Amino acid sequence: MYQSATFNSAVPTTVGLLAETIRDPVITDEEVQQQLETAEYEIQEIWSKPELIIGELVHMAAYKDNTLGHPLLCPKERLPFITSGLIEKYRDTFYKPERMVVAFAGVQHGEAVRLATQYFGDMKRGHGPYSSSTDSASVSSASSIDSSETSSPSSTSSIYTPPSSSSSPSKILSKLPLFKNLSTSAANRATVSPLDPSLLQPSTLDLTQPSHYTGGFLALPPLPHPTNQLNNPLSHIHLAFEAPPISSPDIYALATLQTLLGGGGSFSAGGPGKGMYSRLYTHVLNQHGWVESCVAFNNSFTDSGIFGIAASCTPAKVGDMIDVMCRELQALTLKTGFSSLQVAEVNRAKNQLRSSLLMNLESRLVELEDLGRQVQVHGRKVGATEMCEKIDALTVEDLKRVARLVFGGRVRNKGEGTGAPTVVIQEGLEEGVKRKQIPWEEVQHRIARWKLGRL
Repeated sequence: MYQSATFNSAVPTTVGLLAETIRDPVITDEEVQQQLETAEYEIQEIWSKPELIIGELVHMAAYKDNTLGHPLLCPKERLPFITSGLIEKYRDTFYKPERMVVAFAGVQHGEAVRLATQYFGDMKRGHGPYSSSTDSASVSSASSIDSSETSSPSSTSSIYTPPSSSSSPSKILSKLPLFKNLSTSAANRATVSPLDPSLLQPSTLDLTQPSHYTGGFLALPPLPHPTNQLNNPLSHIHLAFEAPPISSPDIYALATLQTLLGGGGSFSAGGPGKGMYSRLYTHVLNQHGWVESCVAFNNSFTDSGIFGIAASCTPAKVGDMIDVMCRELQALTLKTGFSSLQVAEVNRAKNQLRSSLLMNLESRLVELEDLGRQVQVHGRKVGATEMCEKIDALTVEDLKRVARLVFGGRVRNKGEGTGAPTVVIQEGLEEGVKRKQIPWEEVQHRIARWKLGRL
């Protein structure tokens, strides 16, 4: 994404500068080398912080060896292969008009179309194995929103069509640090095997391949005891399941479920109103002193999604933490009972979700980014009014139905996922305490006991 904020009179000049940066950059070997040195340092820093890297590893375990499972963070061993020529090849692969959206906020629609046509209209559609197989993409895509029509879906235009064809799985795996073992078999049948540490060369990549959810278990070597005596050792656990894609009508129920679960850390500044009445606060953080953090996450993509809970706890409580996470997810699926979803908390979550949505859109830069992403994904601008109406229409039964679909492993996306759970664990070491790491068999047993995932 390339983004700029500018005075109204400077919009044509700014678009021209962006176009030159995007289409005709001068990429020197010296600049590449400088950025590689920076990247090497940043990669080392990220790998040392579980809260930054485990989210990446969740996707690598959930979509092993395909699409969303390919690492976003460059493995350190791949850095020497990155040259100015490779960057140019990357640009030739992805910088194509059928993959582009030009979005404007505060600019008249006609002027936006004129500028997009002037600076990007002569770009030729891509061809070859990296191109989408659809025929409706144009040599130029433009989208604009007038400052007086910020919530009108009709104020946008685009000619983007997402890819839809499928192909056989492809594999890209580089030697990644800190892995212990990985399993991607379904629950109750999975076995853990060491990762191949060899450096593999990438095979031909088909960008139209649908995301295939595999599920899996990933265990990292234990974290050393903190050097700062004021910091307590912690173990980190992520538990996730495949969810519907962003184009699904159930996306609003998923977002409401995430808000309803909420969560956060054991210490949160700002007081009530920051989600402290959510389930993960009231049922987990307020009940178990050994839980450091517990928060729900929901990542939605064009043909798949992943929903789960991320938690940190004292090292001796890893098994109990898994049970607590499973309990909270299963409770969302119950038809009746004290732990089942109630009208009051569902309405509170819906109100909080609408409030968050509208407050975020008060920022012009957030509105602009939202516009570009929506046009690229949906082919149109989904207005705030439309989204709020769909959130308001949700019922308790809608949320229970979607929860059973996701946590029962019964989501049916293009990639035909396994329905198995995805678990990533990094345990912490306590000084003077020797403890055996929790085995995958026990993790499977605990999850199966709560009847989560496709067995």
